[in-house]
Amino acid sequence: MKYKLNLFIALLLLLLVGAASASERRIEFTEFTLDNGLHVILHEDNTTPNIVVNIMYHVGAKNEYRDRTGFAHFFEHLMFEGSENIGRGEFSEIVEMSGGSLNAYTSFDVTNYFVMLPSNQLELGLWLESERLLHPVIDSIGIATQKDVVTEEMKQTRDNQPYGRILTETIKRAFTVHPYQSDILGKDEHIRNATPDDIRSFHDMYYVPDNAVLVITGDIDIDETKELVSLYFGDIPSGSLPIRRPDVVEPPRTQEFRDTVFDKIQLPALIQAYHIPAQGTEDYYAVQMLGTLLSQGQSSRLYRRLVVEEQSALVVQAMPLGLEDPGLNLVLSIANMGVDLPTIEASINAELDRVRNELITEEEFQKLRNQIESRMVNNNTTIASRAMSLANYHTIYGDASLINTEIERYMAVTREDIKAAAQNYMREDNRVVLFYLPEAQ
Repeated sequence: MKYKLNLFIALLLLLLVGAASASERRIEFTEFTLDNGLHVILHEDNTTPNIVVNIMYHVGAKNEYRDRTGFAHFFEHLMFEGSENIGRGEFSEIVEMSGGSLNAYTSFDVTNYFVMLPSNQLELGLWLESERLLHPVIDSIGIATQKDVVTEEMKQTRDNQPYGRILTETIKRAFTVHPYQSDILGKDEHIRNATPDDIRSFHDMYYVPDNAVLVITGDIDIDETKELVSLYFGDIPSGSLPIRRPDVVEPPRTQEFRDTVFDKIQLPALIQAYHIPAQGTEDYYAVQMLGTLLSQGQSSRLYRRLVVEEQSALVVQAMPLGLEDPGLNLVLSIANMGVDLPTIEASINAELDRVRNELITEEEFQKLRNQIESRMVNNNTTIASRAMSLANYHTIYGDASLINTEIERYMAVTREDIKAAAQNYMREDNRVVLFYLPEAQ
């Protein structure tokens, strides 16, 4: 009897700890919008004496004109040049001398900047971001400097990098009319030939308060931070130009497209690109879980078959490219020495046929749910990652509260939904197939 009582108490404690953990994982935040249209999200976490000031602009590679690509990425760099009150090159120096760090990234849909500082430097972080939003210096010296920087980055990370052009070569064939067909770095000649007027026009349209979300996370006081945000950002004027949002719809693919690309590589690679729904749609979550089933971890289906059992591939990945508009699910494999690509393609197709025709096992399904839940929790463990998640959920989904509830969308996916996603999207007539071969061949 005593043993049963102890067991009951132990189980009760586990349930209480589990409930407490679930409560702790919930991310509380406050949001409001200034009169100039700047949306603000504040998340207080006093566990460490640090803060993050994150600002995301709703502009990415898809907002560019086809003959002027690479502008969003160019501005990711140019915005560090300085402002009327920050000297050239001093932005990073000020942050580092204050014990902080900073970074930025550009995607197809957004451009994001963040600064991490000790919490006693919150006002400094707000001043820095308000400075480059209100009056950045866009002059001939900064433009020329950053043109050199970004075109050199194109060479180092894409054009002269083994397999660096795989995504570029894939998307320009997968998208026929949508601006996703241009990669994020853009074309060298478009950046080189851009005029100061071209660059200022792009800035004046997109780098405005009503096209941004400001997220502040960490060791803050909510009421005090609200006042500081209003002080530093409240008098910045709204944009005066209508923001251009491409409304081009990529037509459904009805026939497989196959091509061969030669590059400076040693081992052949195979790429299959399937059109999939946009982020946040119901089917997107099933496609994401399908990608995890196929290639996440050494026990995943494609890895186990191609890398472990057949040893035909060195790498195999299924990567849903989630985008604001309908995107792509990329299946990529690099062949092992002496293995031809048709052999690898046959194995991949066999696994895709299997998931199209059979329900995954209950054991696989539970493992899949565990992987998704673990990944989502780990994605929001730091104040920096939470800041970017909150900004992204607001910008792309229009709902920052998804940081706490999106997991429910994944958990609502059934085994039947995963099978249906494979049938609906991983179809032969819905794909582009590239044989990516060494130039020697």
